[in-house]
Amino acid sequence: MRIPFFACLAAAAVSVAAYAVADGHISDEQIETSIKARQSHMQLYSFHMATLGGMAQDKMPYDAAAASAAADSIVALTTLSQSRYWLPGSDSDSVEGSRALPAIWAEGSDVGDKGAALVEAALAMQEAAGTDLDALKAAMGPLGGACGDCHRSYRVRNE
Repeated sequence: MRIPFFACLAAAAVSVAAYAVADGHISDEQIETSIKARQSHMQLYSFHMATLGGMAQDKMPYDAAAASAAADSIVALTTLSQSRYWLPGSDSDSVEGSRALPAIWAEGSDVGDKGAALVEAALAMQEAAGTDLDALKAAMGPLGGACGDCHRSYRVRNE
């Protein structure tokens, strides 16, 4: 049930935010706050992915409890409402410091599908993480891939 929910949430967020912008209800302060919130959210993903990635790459010892905690946190992050993070006008063409490409808000954007894929991969990691190192390693590729798919399409690349 979480995957359709996320896809609907993403579509609703873009629609609601677009309506608010059309009516002039989004201030510069709201846009700045939304960017900070989504960047913080991404830092939390990165923090927990580093734990799982460190184990998967044998850079740190496998710890079932720590792996499960990191995977649980990633699932929690994927299910939090992000609707106010992604306001139109908070893209890289509009605001310095934003790495979100305007394509996120473009008609035909598949950002909701990519978000649903992230939820699916996070749930698979949650199931695998505490099992054993081999299961964690097998789930790491799809999880990292889901993150990367969205970043390749919708985030400014580092120079």
